Amino acid sequence: MATQTLSEQHEAHATHGHHDTGANKVFGFWIYLMSDCIIFATLFATYAVMTHGTAGGPTGKDFFELPYVLGETALLLFSSITYGFSMIAMNRNNQKAVIGFLLVTFVLGAGFIGMEINEFHHLIAEGWGPQRSGFLSAFFTLVGTHGLHVTVGLIWMLVLIYQVATRGLSATNRTRLMCLSLFWHFLDVVWICVFTIVYLMGVM
Repeated sequence: MATQTLSEQHEAHATHGHHDTGANKVFGFWIYLMSDCIIFATLFATYAVMTHGTAGGPTGKDFFELPYVLGETALLLFSSITYGFSMIAMNRNNQKAVIGFLLVTFVLGAGFIGMEINEFHHLIAEGWGPQRSGFLSAFFTLVGTHGLHVTVGLIWMLVLIYQVATRGLSATNRTRLMCLSLFWHFLDVVWICVFTIVYLMGVM
């Protein structure tokens, strides 16, 4: 009985240690997101200063297409919802549902990136690349930095899909899913700010 009790105590201690480590990693990731907030705040401030620096080139009113950007926005917002469903499935220990919703999230996120690349390609083909004016430099930098973050999130998502498929919903994978969840929702919030400040105010 004594041996069994010691074994149970050791297992409980190991589980508690795992929980503590996971919580520390999530907290550390929050700190990273705060530093990312500073980066985006700087880019937004730069854009606000440069928004009228068109150097005789196009303004936002000349090329912003709200219906197109609304399509992008819808893809990213829906991807946030499907990621939320994957977290619910994780809490229910439903491995297949987690993978399924992550795949849907990936497709929606990839669609968003595809539309953004298409927008950039169209502008550059028109001769309105980032070198054309201060306004366009700030625009490409802000929107492009967000797009780069989404791309990193998509690569991370593919890695997690593989890890969950091969190793199941382990404590480590659960922590990674939670961190990616924070990252993905953070990018949604940033995009809403981009949509409002850059696109919506740009056509007004």
